[in-house]
Amino acid sequence: MATVGTSTGFGVGGVKLHSFNSNPLSSFLGKKLSFKTLSESTAHKKFSTPRSKNLVVLASGGEIYSFVHDLFVGVGVGLPCTVMECGDIIYRSTLPKSNGISPTVPGVILALGTISYLWATPGVAPGFFDMFVLAFVERIFRPSYKKDDIVLGKKLGGGSFGVVYRASLAKKPSSKDGEIVLKKATEYGAVEIWMNERVRRACANSCADFLYGFLESSPKKGAEYWLIWKFEGESTLADLIQSKEFPYNVETLILEKVQDLPKGIERENRIIQTILRQLLFALDSLHSTGIVHRDIKPQNIIFSEDSRTFKIIDLGAAADLRVGINYIPKEFLLDPRYAAPEQYIMSTQTPSAPSAPVATALSPVLWQLNLPDRFDIYSAGLIFLQMAFPGLRNDSSLIQFNRQLKRCDYDLTAWRNTVEARAGPELRRGFELLDLDGGQGWELLTSMVRYKARQRISAKTALAHPYFDKEGLLALSFMQSLRMQLFRATQQDYSEAANWIIQLMAKSGTKKDGGFTEAQLQALREIKPTKKSSAQRNALASALKVQRKIIRTINESVDELNRRRKSLWWSRWIPREE
Repeated sequence: MATVGTSTGFGVGGVKLHSFNSNPLSSFLGKKLSFKTLSESTAHKKFSTPRSKNLVVLASGGEIYSFVHDLFVGVGVGLPCTVMECGDIIYRSTLPKSNGISPTVPGVILALGTISYLWATPGVAPGFFDMFVLAFVERIFRPSYKKDDIVLGKKLGGGSFGVVYRASLAKKPSSKDGEIVLKKATEYGAVEIWMNERVRRACANSCADFLYGFLESSPKKGAEYWLIWKFEGESTLADLIQSKEFPYNVETLILEKVQDLPKGIERENRIIQTILRQLLFALDSLHSTGIVHRDIKPQNIIFSEDSRTFKIIDLGAAADLRVGINYIPKEFLLDPRYAAPEQYIMSTQTPSAPSAPVATALSPVLWQLNLPDRFDIYSAGLIFLQMAFPGLRNDSSLIQFNRQLKRCDYDLTAWRNTVEARAGPELRRGFELLDLDGGQGWELLTSMVRYKARQRISAKTALAHPYFDKEGLLALSFMQSLRMQLFRATQQDYSEAANWIIQLMAKSGTKKDGGFTEAQLQALREIKPTKKSSAQRNALASALKVQRKIIRTINESVDELNRRRKSLWWSRWIPREE
């Protein structure tokens, strides 16, 4: 019997097992066993000395151990195929090892980037959770009201979009819990119901406490949206700043007592600081959830008597940029007295909002490209200006100020240089108030009132401004303090670096402190203007103009289709009075 390879063997009951393997380094797996008698095996072996016999015995003992070890290790895989001669040999070392998920640097970066995107303002992940979970649960457990449950009281105000009444619940006519505010809205009532429900789920303390909203139809008046809020109070910031006692009249409302401080600009500054901080906190909460108010003014800021804080009301003009509700690129709703120069919260080239899931997924990109929250910041800056300067608290003075600021290219510093030389006592007092603590108030004001939206400060950054280092009359809660300190820690002051670069530019080409050299000034003079328009340029401009008209027509058609689609969508979820 001819064999190729190495062989090992031992005798068991007169029979010796031989295994042959072409690879002497391989293990038991894959070895082929052959059976020989013990006599046949011993016939080939001759022992010359006793010492060689001992060595053979020791070798046989090692072979027995190796065989038993290989047998127990390979019995699950190697033995069946070896015995049955199936031809398939499976090595345990080649089997795939299950080590779970192995994190890699690109994978970690991708995961962190995805998480950051999902939670970036206005919040993709919170948006889906709010729309498909919180809204559904809220509609199941929220209390519902009907027209018969409400007893109308006196009229509080009215406008082109609705009338506001003070009312009470029929079941609790004399209880304080039964005092409500009712608004009968027409055109934008559905939008306002959506916005108030969103705010109630996301940031309830920022706006008036909304209770319920439904659609009521009658043959005489047609369809009317009824919106119900808890009664917060009758005084708005517009009512309070018209008083000659402002801001001291607000001090008593906030603390229910008078501070032990002498009257003066320092005490007034602390009161104004408290009001502005509460307004910025409310705006920050709105903007964090993707809502831009678009109509921030003193008339839409109410003082809540229960919480002793200022809250935002009237969300009829607001736009929910998380899902695109009440946003039309070429439409704006604003008060020209407090509106930002751009008038639009987003670029007019921005397309109309697609379906809600797609709009939510794309909302962080559009938010960072347009920064729509800066529109409200400009309006808040004008309110800050009115609180500091009593002469700007009436409409005519505010309109005149807006004209002056426009002539100064919306540069507050240039406006100050123009009017300060001939300023009266009230105007000078306002400058002195803003110049306290090294001019921190004036710095904050100028960072809020700027021409370009991207250059304005955000509500989060404004709360981290050193102007609020003195926490005003009301102490912040623990979470508010922690949040504010976090914002301050993440802010960078680039003013010193900017001044350093400007100084280097001013010293460019000079050995001494000063401006530009004569050679540099001559080079600036020799810069030639651009060439006049040619026939080719005119033709190109005409083609581009036609292209813009075509795009405008298409966008208007899409907007009209979206408006119809959205109107159908509103009618699905707004409760109807039976």
